[in-house]
Amino acid sequence: MGKKIVVELPGMVKIPDEEVEERIRIELALRLYEKGILSFGQARRLAGLSKWEFIELLAREGSGIPYDEEELESDLKVLEELS
Repeated sequence: MGKKIVVELPGMVKIPDEEVEERIRIELALRLYEKGILSFGQARRLAGLSKWEFIELLAREGSGIPYDEEELESDLKVLEELS
């Protein structure tokens, strides 16, 4: 079970009450992923998003889409098998 954190936002933050928790989770997930503190899977789970939703979010934020050499090799192998 995760830890619960209580955060008080200044009145100037204009986020509807019902969206606060979700927005904070998404922002935290993005920043911790960008800093390398959370893996892709950990960050997307913290954000409460599917793999594809998190990839779309990263693209919108300009953070880049995770794609490493291992994934490239796997994709190339699949392409070879299909040809």
